Amino acid sequence: MGKVQKIPFTKMQAYGNDYVYINAIREQVEDWGDLAKKISDRHFGVGSDGMVLVCPSERCDYRMRIFNPDGTEAEMCGNALRSVAKFVYFHALTRKEFLTIETYGGDQKVWLMVEDGEVCNIRADIGKPEMDPGKVPVLTDKRLFLDQPLQVDDRLFRASSLSWGNPHTVLLVEDEECLEDLDVEKYGSLVEHMACFPKRTNVTFAQVRDPAYIRIREWERGTGETLGCGTGCCSAVVVACRLGLCGRKVTCLQPGGELQVEWDDQDEVYMAGPSHVVYQGEYLYEIE
Repeated sequence: MGKVQKIPFTKMQAYGNDYVYINAIREQVEDWGDLAKKISDRHFGVGSDGMVLVCPSERCDYRMRIFNPDGTEAEMCGNALRSVAKFVYFHALTRKEFLTIETYGGDQKVWLMVEDGEVCNIRADIGKPEMDPGKVPVLTDKRLFLDQPLQVDDRLFRASSLSWGNPHTVLLVEDEECLEDLDVEKYGSLVEHMACFPKRTNVTFAQVRDPAYIRIREWERGTGETLGCGTGCCSAVVVACRLGLCGRKVTCLQPGGELQVEWDDQDEVYMAGPSHVVYQGEYLYEIE
């Protein structure tokens, strides 16, 4: 038996995304990717969409690192970002109600709404959507990959791609079709690995119910279908707005709950919604 390291963690959920959070300012691990594979395993009591580290930053209040359950490091997640802000307040690392957080996708701004000493809601500015195919990326000669026909097995989707540091492809589902009955695993896994996306993509299936209300289901690359994705919600709103299907303030419903999304006139996208502490514990990490 190898050395065992006790790793305190907090499991948090932000309307769909369920992550394990670790204070990496205090805890030091040689191989975070290996720990992520073990602590994120859904078959063991901890179970989550992945692992998030709260790290020191030279230019922001904190730095966020996020790992997929397979141990690879991811780019950015809006729901995880909001939970990071609550994590540092919940653990009394700060009493600031406005924070800047460094992520792979850029420096993000987060506001905490505090009532009676408790964080009841969190609003995050996740920046400007990138739609240049050279940066998303998508293999195309078009200036934007916006509302393009995409044949996926037996279905033809209206597809658009954009990025927040992590790539998203939005597939519009027509109103007369049932989003709940869509085979997200089949189409999501096919799109994730399609040759036109040289870097695997998240897939947001979006249905515009009216100009102020969108429903989504999310296929998260390397993970599978998730109950929610903040950047997926924002991606759906940006695409629908660009196509004239919705306004700039939209309620986005995912299986994990509703998010409020706003795309302002300065091209900045905001999401707002709560985050919940599920439980705290210690993980016994055996080092080989």
